[in-house]
Amino acid sequence: MLKHGILGLLNYHQLTGYEIMLVFRDSLSFFWNAQTSQIYRELQTLESKGWVSKITVPQQSKPDKNIYTITSEGHEELLRWLSDGEMPLAPRNHILMKVFFLGERSREDNIRYFRGLKEYFGIFLQSLDAAQEHVAPYRNFLDDPAKAAYWEMTIDYGRRNMQMCIDWAQNCIERLGGDVNDDL
Repeated sequence: MLKHGILGLLNYHQLTGYEIMLVFRDSLSFFWNAQTSQIYRELQTLESKGWVSKITVPQQSKPDKNIYTITSEGHEELLRWLSDGEMPLAPRNHILMKVFFLGERSREDNIRYFRGLKEYFGIFLQSLDAAQEHVAPYRNFLDDPAKAAYWEMTIDYGRRNMQMCIDWAQNCIERLGGDVNDDL
């Protein structure tokens, strides 16, 4: 999946590995994590498949800069992936695995656990405001700025998902006899 995320970014604009990492940090990390080492490793794989090309720009006093561009084969792969119709559900959720077994702990400890989850979800929800702020500057990379609407749809999904998680955690607190008005 990371390879397709990188192809998608390079479809918008040629980028260095460092710039790809910044875009992940500023926007994609809200739903897909990628370490810098993973990005560089994936860029090598994409280059070996002929899906990206690299131009090396010599620099003084710094390492050479590699600028990556999607190839026509890479663009075809991106379109194939976007069209494949696969919609895998991610059934693994470590929070739910823990919740399933929380009956082994005290009710008070579990109320604290759900309060902590609620706070965590709230922080994540607030962080999506930063993602929204990055849409405007990144819009300049696009040949068609209207494509940024899809980025905004992704952020909206994140907001709705985090709000659902906050509501769920609050419901769990109430089911355990915690305060009905137990707000963040």
